[in-house]
Amino acid sequence: MLSWVVTFLVIALIAGILGFGGIAGASIEIAKIIFFVAIVLFLVSAVVGLARGRRV
Repeated sequence: MLSWVVTFLVIALIAGILGFGGIAGASIEIAKIIFFVAIVLFLVSAVVGLARGRRV
């Protein structure tokens, strides 16, 4: 998922340099959403992993 974030950030940078502000803004927003989803999934995975580890 984080590779998608980097991809959208690169698209946003290129679009911003070329003057496509709308595309750059949309790419940044998509990158932010995917980044926060990845963080939430990581935290859920970490909590579940800790909970399973303590039961054994």
